[in-house]
Amino acid sequence: MGRRRITTTTTCLLLISVIITTLLSSPATAQSCKGFTFQSNRQYATCNDLPVLNAHLYWTYNSSQRTADIAFRATGVNPGSNWVAWALNPTQSGMLGAQALVAYRNSSGAPYAYTSSVSNYTTTLAPSSLSFPVEKISATVTGSEIIIFATIRPPTTTVNQAWQVGPLSGGTPGAHAPSGPNVRSAGTIDFLSGQTTSTGNVAGSRQRRRNVHGVLNAVSWGTLMPLGAIIARYMRVFKSADPAWFYLHVGCQFSAYVVGVAGWGLGLKLGRESQGIVYHPHRNIGIALFCLATLQVFALLVRPKKDHKYRLYWNIYHHSMGYVVIILSIINIFKGFDILNLDTNKWKRVYIGILIGLGAIAVVLEAITWGVVLKRKKDTPEKHHANGANGHSNGYGARTQPVV
Repeated sequence: MGRRRITTTTTCLLLISVIITTLLSSPATAQSCKGFTFQSNRQYATCNDLPVLNAHLYWTYNSSQRTADIAFRATGVNPGSNWVAWALNPTQSGMLGAQALVAYRNSSGAPYAYTSSVSNYTTTLAPSSLSFPVEKISATVTGSEIIIFATIRPPTTTVNQAWQVGPLSGGTPGAHAPSGPNVRSAGTIDFLSGQTTSTGNVAGSRQRRRNVHGVLNAVSWGTLMPLGAIIARYMRVFKSADPAWFYLHVGCQFSAYVVGVAGWGLGLKLGRESQGIVYHPHRNIGIALFCLATLQVFALLVRPKKDHKYRLYWNIYHHSMGYVVIILSIINIFKGFDILNLDTNKWKRVYIGILIGLGAIAVVLEAITWGVVLKRKKDTPEKHHANGANGHSNGYGARTQPVV
């Protein structure tokens, strides 16, 4: 009985060891280009594991003919809903201007490979000829991988390269994700030495600037601006807070404007760095926000005194414009989250929590200030009536509720 228990324990330990070894070794095998066997006995002198998108590149360079036999292999894709591409870019880093080899499985289920010169981002990977010769282009689809084969004559032995994986839309390549690994899939290749480099640090720096742009705008337009409106609407009801509420309101709104302009300027820079990619609604709302907020700042310089005949019209303009800015800000912040496409659910939840907190504060203060105004009206009916009869306000305007 004891021997059987020992044998069973030993068998379990061995089984666990095999499972752990398999789990530890499988990723390394899946991630490496070495040891992979092509069909039809294809062999290549050099291979490199590209740093993102589960991609691998194989080639043999013929120095005398200045040609390279290429195999680009993308794993972990869905051939029925994904396209893959590998490209050389003779002019710059990235996909704009790239000379691409593209492949996907067409509607008949057969692999389809072709060339595409990426001149802009509006016509996504449309078939066209390249700036260098390409021969024998083909593709195979096996399981969850797509392989592109071709013989090319690269413009130079060291050149920029890029690769992509994206979704099919209506049976043709659609736009790939604008963030994450898809913006880090670029680098250089030296066909002679067999070395490749990655420009992921440059793309990562751009992504950090995108994140900073989002944080600046969420803090300024999306948080400080509504907070300043809450201060003006509710603190002014309390006599002890006058004129402190005004300076707090102006300070909060001016800080929101300064930080928001910094975020807006960073957005313009990001737009210049992303030629061919334009998020029209986000950009247009951002421009409108900047213009309206600037008008609000200059309106403060021409603010009439309380007893001026135009003060009522200025108040209507100032309040309505302020609420329009806040509403547009919140809308644009959520559009920005969608564009970032990186941990957006987490950041959306955080910002939604901030909005809920500001809303709860506003509801509580609304009830409190209504109570203060009604109590004040009840305690001083004669004074209130006298002021109303003489055409003067009681310091808060002839109203029964606080207005910003």
